[in-house]
Amino acid sequence: MAVDKRDTGSPSRHETADERADRNLVELLQELRVLQTGVQIIFAFLLSVAFTARFTQLSATQQYVYIAALLMSVISVAVLATPVAIHRGLFRSGMKEQVVILSTHCARLGMLLLSIALDCAVFLIIDVVIGRIAASVITAVVAVAFLALWFVFPWALRRR
Repeated sequence: MAVDKRDTGSPSRHETADERADRNLVELLQELRVLQTGVQIIFAFLLSVAFTARFTQLSATQQYVYIAALLMSVISVAVLATPVAIHRGLFRSGMKEQVVILSTHCARLGMLLLSIALDCAVFLIIDVVIGRIAASVITAVVAVAFLALWFVFPWALRRR
């Protein structure tokens, strides 16, 4: 795996490549802690939904959307926790830059899966409360917002 040459650090930091990799990993793991907590709360909420009286009244489509939300959230938990496992597995291997790069990819994938889980949850709730058309429109808006804020906006800033 190639080292990401775009993050060369700030000249004012006066840090070595190893120090930069250490800093990047600490920052990334802190970001993942925040995401992980949110995903776990969503997952717990989704688990509880299946045990409510109204769950049996969901249509087949609503049940499939629920399953998709549940699966995307649990896979997101796994993907967002993967950097910790990678770090442990490669501890003291001299591969910290590769750990940071791979962990960054895991964070992006985990965020994508989380956004899908949230979109599914939004669709399900709005479909039950208001109806299918409103659920479709609002879910599309939410999906575009996630895409723009979590992926397009950072990409555009990076290209500047």
